[in-house]
Amino acid sequence: MEFECGVCLVRPWRQADAEPITRHANDREVWLNLRDRFPHPYGVADAAAYIRSVAARTPPTSFVIAVAGEPAGGIALRLGEDIERCGAEIGYWLGRAYWGRGIMTATVRAVTAYAFASLDLLRVFALPFSDNVASVRVLEKAGYVREGLLRSSAIKAGQVRDQFLYATIRPNG
Repeated sequence: MEFECGVCLVRPWRQADAEPITRHANDREVWLNLRDRFPHPYGVADAAAYIRSVAARTPPTSFVIAVAGEPAGGIALRLGEDIERCGAEIGYWLGRAYWGRGIMTATVRAVTAYAFASLDLLRVFALPFSDNVASVRVLEKAGYVREGLLRSSAIKAGQVRDQFLYATIRPNG
């Protein structure tokens, strides 16, 4: 399963992606806006372990973002459970060399459409740090709406941070 996004290709992870993705993932500026389960420093072994962990998931919920054939970032859906099984959290990152090109907006749109069409979800949401202006802009351009501010809801790199709650609902859902 692949999604052609014009500026990039979103596709399943391959073991061969481990080494090239590490060049982009091992960046403190990338890590500062991600959950702590994304390690820093980030090595080839981290990438290989992640790829192994998501490769067999059915349905697929984690994808590599490839630009000009090179792995440049990742995007994933974390499916809800129990009464929240109708939704998923979307998370994403992109190597710094690719920032500001519209790649992530196209990717978020494609994966959100997949979530609604193929996973039968009603809602997809994101929790960007409130000071992550670029991620907020991606979500807004992708059609997500700010639903709230979660004050002092996270700690990253020893700093207490606020998060926004952004969401989109399946059309005619």
